Order: sequence, then C-alpha cells, then structure tokens
Amino acid sequence: MSGHGAKLPRKMEDAIAALLTQRNTEEAAKAIGVSTKTLLRWMKDPEFDAAYRKARRLAFGQSVARLQQASGAAVSTLLKVMLEPGTPPATKVRAADSVLDHAAQSIEIEDILARISEIERNLEANKQQGAGR
Repeated sequence: MSGHGAKLPRKMEDAIAALLTQRNTEEAAKAIGVSTKTLLRWMKDPEFDAAYRKARRLAFGQSVARLQQASGAAVSTLLKVMLEPGTPPATKVRAADSVLDHAAQSIEIEDILARISEIERNLEANKQQGAGR
C-alpha cells in the first residue's frame, strides 16, 4: 500500500463492495476473482481495514435512514393494533408497552442531547474565557 490516505487499488475497492454484498468472505473473493487467502490478507492491511470499516458505516447509515423513514408507518401499525376492537388483550398490552417504551426512550435521548449541548456550551465559554486572559 502507499502512504496514509492513498486511494486503494481498484481490485481492493471491488473487494470491499463484494464483502458488503456477498454472504461470506469466500463468496466475496470468488466474486472478484481472487483467492480467499488473498482477501483475508487484504483484510489485515490497516488501510484496507479502515476503508472497509468506513464503507460498512456508510451502508449501515443508509439502513438506519430507511428505518427512520418507516418509523411513521410502524407507529401507525402499533396504534392500530392497540386500538383495534378485535385485537386480543395480550397483543394490545404488548403494543401499548412498546409505544410507552419508545416514547420514554425518546424523552431520555432528548434529555441526554440537551445535557450534551449544555456541556459543549460550557466548554466553549471556558475556552473563550481562557483565551481572553
């Protein structure tokens, strides 16, 4: 590999794409025409590993975005099940518990984000006071 931040060779970029789309390392290696041993060796290379981890994070981020897009429909489904007269009581309780649990988690997350913002503001104010001395 070249120096830090160097672009990976095309075959290694293809390997990362194959690792993200194939069921296992063997199939990924076969898909790009290298041996499994070669692919495993590449995976130990720090630059390849960093690029692969970055690609996985990006792919995961896209998955999370899709889940967020579907969250409105999920809430509608939960509420429909919870309010439907023919729904068994145990299922209604489970749906209601899920709604309450997610609502509580969202409040906790908002509280944590507010506390983090306050800490960041305090740190920034302390930096500015220190720089003004």
